[in-house]
Amino acid sequence: MEVAVLVYDGVFDSGLAAVLDVLNTANAMSEEAGVMGEEMSCSPLWNVTTVGALPEVRTGAGHLVPTKPLARAASADLLIVPAMAERRPAAIIDQAGSERLLPVRNLISRARDRGADVASACSGTFVLAETGILDGLRATTTWWLVPPFRARYSEVRVDQSRMVVTSDGVTTAGAAFGHVDLALCIVRRRSPMLADLVARYLVVDERPSQSAYVIPSALAQHDPVVAAFERWVRERLAEPISVPEAAHAIGVSIRTLQRTVQRTMGTSPIRFVQDIRIERATHLMRTTELSLETVARKVGYEHSNTLRVLLRERTGKTTAHLRGV
Repeated sequence: MEVAVLVYDGVFDSGLAAVLDVLNTANAMSEEAGVMGEEMSCSPLWNVTTVGALPEVRTGAGHLVPTKPLARAASADLLIVPAMAERRPAAIIDQAGSERLLPVRNLISRARDRGADVASACSGTFVLAETGILDGLRATTTWWLVPPFRARYSEVRVDQSRMVVTSDGVTTAGAAFGHVDLALCIVRRRSPMLADLVARYLVVDERPSQSAYVIPSALAQHDPVVAAFERWVRERLAEPISVPEAAHAIGVSIRTLQRTVQRTMGTSPIRFVQDIRIERATHLMRTTELSLETVARKVGYEHSNTLRVLLRERTGKTTAHLRGV
């Protein structure tokens, strides 16, 4: 498979390195482990070329990366766009739509027009979205950028819970080190056995969900109504939560609260309350010796089994695992 990794000034160093390292390791491991078989008779399995609009680009950390001309990506089967080294939402949006990245966006559009697969992670997904290729598709991005992403790209069906999402040949991944998950996903499509081997040698785990990493309060700050609702809930976490009462307390209608939480968080107020309770319960399980029953009561659940099930569903971990047992 011909793979073009598209780099540009300000690219995120670790994201770029993760993609290259995982694919290069997979090429090496395929030969050493003898997992290629007849259908994998070519070597390397992934012929990776780093391309850019300039002969040399400077990464976010200031390192210089030599590149091949963008024309080298014209026949690539897969185009990978690493993230930019920027964490401020407004700056990410400005850069993604900037004149400087126009050659990058044009190459992405041309790749899709000829049927090539495209992949990106973290803030790189904003560059994909700016081209319009994500419209109508399922996609993900780093969890803490979901509110501004959803607000700007309303035609994209954002799934903030997943670490990697593939839809119609476009693969997107979550937060910064989601580049590792993205690259492992690419390897797994060719050989699950090889992907497992690479993960073992690099000592990395594939993480199907971002849910365990989400900080509800960080997401809530993107809207004043949601932020007020979040504060109100946290002050009463051990009590039964009434959405109508909350709406009245923060001075908005029930419908406004529901719409605002859905628009900002991508979920309902009740689901958001559950997220806050799970976050708090997880913290208590990891940092105290309180019994599960006590933790459940502290976060508003009468029965500990309800909390146990929710913890497993949302974090993918058992209570024993959260305790470090």
